Amino acid sequence: QIQLVESGGGLVQAGGSLRLSCAASGRTFSNYAMGWFRQAPGKEREFVAAISWYNDSTYYAASVKGRFTVSRDNAKNTVYLQMNSLKPEDTAVYYCAQSKLWGRATHRGNEYDYWGQGTQVTVSS
Repeated sequence: QIQLVESGGGLVQAGGSLRLSCAASGRTFSNYAMGWFRQAPGKEREFVAAISWYNDSTYYAASVKGRFTVSRDNAKNTVYLQMNSLKPEDTAVYYCAQSKLWGRATHRGNEYDYWGQGTQVTVSS
């Protein structure tokens, strides 16, 4: 059974930081790219960041580049999203996603075949 479980969301003031975690189980974590997406109320889901499975290359949306950092710990089957200098517009439900086997780290949501349940991040002004 494949599961992705996010944690670490919460309420933070603008300028603050949070670290999200996504614990994966059910298949060999190191063989899969991992992505983070978010969805704000009334808006479409959008790409945030991704990390590859083979060389840990990372990719970011322009809106978070320089503020967010994605990383992975294959020994712990966990991917992280360190979020610094948070802004009210970062408020959303954040989801982690796992690619198809040996898949690309990409902004395209349809290239990920498993998703977590999401964790709420709220940034107050």
